[in-house]
Amino acid sequence: MPNHPKTKKLCHVLGVSFDLPHAETHAIMLPHTAAYNTPNAGEAMSRAARALGTDDAGHGLWQLAKNINAPMALKDIGMVQADIEKALDIALKNPYWNPRPLEAEGLRGLLERAWAGEPPRP
Repeated sequence: MPNHPKTKKLCHVLGVSFDLPHAETHAIMLPHTAAYNTPNAGEAMSRAARALGTDDAGHGLWQLAKNINAPMALKDIGMVQADIEKALDIALKNPYWNPRPLEAEGLRGLLERAWAGEPPRP
């Protein structure tokens, strides 16, 4: 899933806007974007979950990152909490194709959980 469209675009917003490191940003965001897109990309997420030995791709990716001591939170790589709203605004003003429509409430929750290092939720 390295070309997961949501991760790629949202990570670009975060990296460019907040000068976050590329690889670490992707490592943090992938579980959250997988969870966000699960309702609209069920088959792909099911295959990913099976490959990870779990029922939930987002949680499986999050646990994998945790197990290998990858960064887990945007706050740990330099993003401040106040920038969540700015990131949301930029993402919504620059829409891109995504399996699940871009929705302010869902994206805000995704960004808040990724910022805090919390497990992903659909």
